[in-house]
Amino acid sequence: MDVKVFRTFLEVAKEKHFGRAAENLYITQAAVSARIKQLESFFDAQLFIRDRNAIKLTSSGERLTSYAENMVRTLEQAKAELLLTKAHAIQLTVAGTPNVWDAYLQHCLSVVTEAFSGYAFRAETLSREQMHRALIERTLDIGVGVDPLKSEELACKKVVDLELVFVSTRHQTQQLALENSYIYVDWGTRFASEHALRHSKMPPPFLRTSTGRIALDFILEKGGACYLPVSMVEPFLESQQLHLVECSEPWLRPVYLSYRKDSAALQQIRQVESLLGITEPSTPYSLQQAAE
Repeated sequence: MDVKVFRTFLEVAKEKHFGRAAENLYITQAAVSARIKQLESFFDAQLFIRDRNAIKLTSSGERLTSYAENMVRTLEQAKAELLLTKAHAIQLTVAGTPNVWDAYLQHCLSVVTEAFSGYAFRAETLSREQMHRALIERTLDIGVGVDPLKSEELACKKVVDLELVFVSTRHQTQQLALENSYIYVDWGTRFASEHALRHSKMPPPFLRTSTGRIALDFILEKGGACYLPVSMVEPFLESQQLHLVECSEPWLRPVYLSYRKDSAALQQIRQVESLLGITEPSTPYSLQQAAE
C-alpha cells in the first residue's frame, strides 16, 4: 500500500473535507476519493461517513488513524535516515515537552549540534505520552521531560534540575499573588502534588496551562503571577518587567532523559546525555531579545 494513500486519509480526517484535502495535497478531488476508496477496499471497512455538509470518521476510521500516523512517521524517518547514510551521517531524533524546550532544551540543542560534527538532528515537541510511544516504536531516539518515563525497555536518567521561581508583574506578597490572576503551570505530576500541599488553601487559579511560555506571554501582557524557571524569566527580572514574589521559595524540578536500552545509536545517545548533564539551563535567544 502506497504511503500516499495513508497521507491522504490523514489529511481528509484532519480537514473533514475532500476538496480542502485535495488543495492541501495538490491533487484533484477525484484522486482523493480514489485513494480513500482504495483504502476502504483494502480494509473492507467504511472509513468516513459522508454527508452533504460534513464528513466524519467512522469507528473504523478512528481506529485506523493512529496506525496511519505511525506508518507515515516511520516511513518518513526511514527515508531520512537512508539519505543520511549515503552522506555518512548519523541522525538523532530528540523530543521534549514544550516546557522543557523553553526552559532548557532549546539552549542544549545549540550546544549539542555544535559539539557533534557529522551528526544530523531532528527536533520535535511531544507530550509525555507521545514521547513514550515514539521511544517504544523506535521513531524517537531521545525524549526529555519533567516526568520519568517508566518501561523495562527504556533507560531514564536525571540530567539537570530546573529552578522554578514565583514571579509576578508587580511587587506583592505570596498570598496576594495566589489570589489575584494566578496562572497555574503544569510542571509534572510530582509538582502537582507538592503544589497542592504548599498552597492548600489558595482559591482556584485564574488560568491553567501546560506550557510555561503561554503563562509568561500572558502575564507580561495582562499581568499576573506564576511559577517559571529562572532560565526563562531572568532577563525579565533584570529589566524589572517581572518581580520575585515576596517570601516565596524556589522550587527544584528534575529533568529526565529517556532512551531505549537497545537503541542502535546507544553510543551517540550517551554522548549527548553526558553533554546535557554538564549544560546549565540558559535563557533561549528569543526570550533574551523579547526582554530587551
